[in-house]
This record gives sequence, C-alpha cells and structure tokens, in this order.
Amino acid sequence: MAFEIDSRINPELMGVAWMLGHWEGTGHSPKIGDGQFAVTVEFTENGGNYLHYIMQAFEVDEEGRPTRSLGMETGFWRPKTDGEIEVVIVHPEGIAEIYIGTIDGAKIELQTDVVARTVTADIPATGGHRLYGNVESDLMFTYDRGTTEEDLQPYLWARLKRS
Repeated sequence: MAFEIDSRINPELMGVAWMLGHWEGTGHSPKIGDGQFAVTVEFTENGGNYLHYIMQAFEVDEEGRPTRSLGMETGFWRPKTDGEIEVVIVHPEGIAEIYIGTIDGAKIELQTDVVARTVTADIPATGGHRLYGNVESDLMFTYDRGTTEEDLQPYLWARLKRS
C-alpha cells in the first residue's frame, strides 16, 4: 500500500513520519500460549513534535478474530533533530518505561534509560530493548524485556501491515 507523508506534518516528525497510521498483523511470543496473537498499533500526530502511540495484543480464535485482550501499552515518541529519539511507554500492569534511541532511516533502535514500577506492578520489569523498522512497507518490531527474574531476552515480535 502506498503511503504519502502529509506536507503539513511538524518538520520535527519527518524521521518517524513513515510510522503514522493504523497497523495490524500477527505477533509472536515464547511467553504466550502457542506464541501467536493479533497485534494492532496506531501512531497519530496532532501538530506537536511527538507521535502518540498505542499497541494492543489479542488472543485470536481459529478464524483469526480477536477473542480477548492480552495486553496493551501507550506512549509518546519524541524524535530529536540530531537523529536521536526519546520514547515514553506506559503499561496498565503498573510499568512506565523511558527509552532513548536512534533513528537511522526506516530503522529505530531503543534501549531503556529508566523503568519504573508501581508497588503492585504485575511484572517486575527492569529493562527493555526495542527495534522497529519498515521492511517491504510493513512495520516490523521486536521487544526484548528483562525482569528481576530473567535477564534481557526476546519477549515478542511482530510484522504488521498498514490498514
């Protein structure tokens, strides 16, 4: 699917403008059942110097229809003019992550700078590494996560198509 960047977009967002829109596809995780689930991601902008982000994962039935939520996260992507980016992501399980990273064309690599958890957080997260890329017009991403019980290791990955 062809995608054209709106000329009215804030110039500070040009390095991440390819991410704008709604994406759907399949995710995989060694931590979730048979390891396959549906994923939706949405990147929107409102004229500011950031993107709003929301990702949701769903268990699916035999026909591939979502049956129940497996999780979600939301946040803000703040690209800088020097090719760096700051990303703030929060999870309903009581976790907030601040990532710093780099934009290299259609590849974005992120590493946690700070992870904060509420006292009752469901997951004892301690760190993360994420990689996002535009591959053959698809959004592909990987997310490695560390916890107090496990070193940083693959947690989930997905390939999504713009819809």
